Amino acid sequence: MKIVGLFFLCYLVLPSYNLSAQNLTATQKDTLNVILNKSSRAFKSLDYDDAIIYGSKLIEKGTDFNTNYYEFLGYELLGKVYDVLEDSTKARINSQKALEIAIQSKTDTLISKGYLNLGIIYSNSNNYQKGIDYFQKSLEISEKNNKQGQMHMAYVNLSRTYLENEEDDEAYFSLLKAKEISEKHTVNSNDENTEHLLFAKYYLKNNNYNLAKKELYVSANKADKDSLIDLGAQTYHLLAKLYSEKGDYTNAYVNLEKHNHYNQKIYALKKVEEIEKASAKFGLIEYQKNLKTALKEQEYSERLIRKSKELTTIFVAATVILLLALIGFFLLFKARKRIILKLQNTNQALIQAKEKAERLSKIKTQFFSTVSHELRTPLYGVIGISTILQEDKSLVKHERDLRSLKFSADYLLALVNDVLLLNKIDAEAIRLEKTDFELNVLIHSITRSFEYSLEQNNNKLHINIDKNIPNNLIGDPVRFSQILMNLMGNAIKFNENGNIWLDVSLIAVTNTGAYKTLFVIKDDGIGIPEDKQESIFEEFSQVENENYSYKGTGLGLPIVKKLLDLHDSKVELKSELDVGSEFSFYLNLEKNTTLNKTIQPKLNSIKDLDNAVLQLDEKTHILVVDDNKINQKITQKILEKHHFKSSVANDGQEAIDKTRANNYSLILMDINMPNVNGIEAAIAIREFNSQIPIVALTAVEMEEMRVKILDSGMNDIIAKPYDVSEFLSIILKHISSEVEVA
Repeated sequence: MKIVGLFFLCYLVLPSYNLSAQNLTATQKDTLNVILNKSSRAFKSLDYDDAIIYGSKLIEKGTDFNTNYYEFLGYELLGKVYDVLEDSTKARINSQKALEIAIQSKTDTLISKGYLNLGIIYSNSNNYQKGIDYFQKSLEISEKNNKQGQMHMAYVNLSRTYLENEEDDEAYFSLLKAKEISEKHTVNSNDENTEHLLFAKYYLKNNNYNLAKKELYVSANKADKDSLIDLGAQTYHLLAKLYSEKGDYTNAYVNLEKHNHYNQKIYALKKVEEIEKASAKFGLIEYQKNLKTALKEQEYSERLIRKSKELTTIFVAATVILLLALIGFFLLFKARKRIILKLQNTNQALIQAKEKAERLSKIKTQFFSTVSHELRTPLYGVIGISTILQEDKSLVKHERDLRSLKFSADYLLALVNDVLLLNKIDAEAIRLEKTDFELNVLIHSITRSFEYSLEQNNNKLHINIDKNIPNNLIGDPVRFSQILMNLMGNAIKFNENGNIWLDVSLIAVTNTGAYKTLFVIKDDGIGIPEDKQESIFEEFSQVENENYSYKGTGLGLPIVKKLLDLHDSKVELKSELDVGSEFSFYLNLEKNTTLNKTIQPKLNSIKDLDNAVLQLDEKTHILVVDDNKINQKITQKILEKHHFKSSVANDGQEAIDKTRANNYSLILMDINMPNVNGIEAAIAIREFNSQIPIVALTAVEMEEMRVKILDSGMNDIIAKPYDVSEFLSIILKHISSEVEVA
């Protein structure tokens, strides 16, 4: 468990430097100190949006009054706020600006604190070595000026960073230095508490239970005495662990109860903090919108009041004869003002409702994007491992179990994809693309994905493709595949011991050169009752049959209907109970008249792909870039299984360094990675190597990221989880354009 809670409490304390701001009047000092106090209170009370506003005002006034000291404090505050809000880029930018100002001021105390702040930010963002470098720089300046408090803080942060990264000897040396200072000088109490806790953790890791217990009891007494809930939670957790390892389960249980008591308080505080974080991210935008609306309303109200005064003056100056008219106008004006006020209130309510809807829409979009990635990543592990195990001949007796496992994972992936696709269609976030594809290859890939389902239900598939239809086409193969897969999937699922027919026939060639093509998917299964034939195209609608146990999600046919709407087409249904069903639709297909000069061979089986790989240069070497260890292992095993040599990089920066130092044939690049992500890494690699193929291997939504990925210099995209043959085909396409199939 990382010791981060106490450090976070220390970090919330804004600095109070013993420095004077030159050439400031008393009024200017008062103004700056008022803003500084407000920013400090906002930060400590987790009111981050106000903290950002006051920090920006502190910078603005510091610049106006020409005082580096307050500019430094403003940028330092913004760096801390953005670090808490987990916006590491803005945190580094503002903290770096604070350090630049400190260096310009030639004030060692500010420079030391600037280095310390950057060290904390980098150690929080997993770039711990850079954080250590900054801590060392801060320490050098503090030692030079004999600033014991800052030296102690630097040693505590150094030991924390070393300990979190398993460098125990360096951590212990820094702790001894910190202890030497705290025993002779008065230091920040939170830093001292962290020192005891870090000692305890070090001793516990090295099985020195007596010394660990001594340090932990010091922390426990401090936590109980001063109600330090974060210190208490961590201390009692370590005490419970200590007693458990010693076999004293009674004391372990007692301390675990105390840990849970403090944890409940932490949970309540963290809920407040998370709410404030979310509020801060929207706060500035809403503040600007509300301010603009308020100014417009104020201007409108002032205009009305000025006009009213003019009218009132005119009527007061009129004769007594016009008095009754004046009274009538006054009453009319009052009514008008009430109506205007009512309209203003209504408009304000509408504006608030619109902003709330937009905010919820953004949250929903972000939620679906996150869910997509977080579900697909573990599914990649399940599908990948089950695929590898299926190919292991020593596990042949478990073949059916493994196929069932992979089928279940594929079904769950299809369900996830259906829900996300339906949401995107409803949000009008899908646009049809125009890319090259081959009709026979696409249909072969689709039918191959149903091999297990066909075998499981003992069905036979019959395919007929009109030879007058061009094979090389331009369109959206992804959406076309989704339409066919849903219709064929339904035909297979709701049929046993039967037949499924896929018939593709040319109807006519239009005046614009489009090939009007009829697609018919027919089965001799259970059929659909006439009274249910319209409702099955509604979301989550299912046809129940007492003789058939299959339960689906009811999303396939609504997706087909909506995707065909995008193609300006519709699906037709003919069905009869116990006879079968026939789904049909028309598409206008566009012929591809500009074929590539280099035509890739058709690799229709894993065996063909393996034969193609064996023809490659033996020096072929692929770099797999992924921060997930399971994903790394699966990708490497698949590559090794099919005769590729591979190496691994754990993040984008490591990929850049390894590409610069080695000669790889291809890079498989994950997108979401810490430190340097896949897109940033691809851009950096293209600066010194424009030839090496880079293929994105990612679980993110391709429609959302496709343009950004390709613009970064990558050559292609493979979505996780993937079909192994498709995976190998794409790799072969980019490694060699002239592969002869044995």
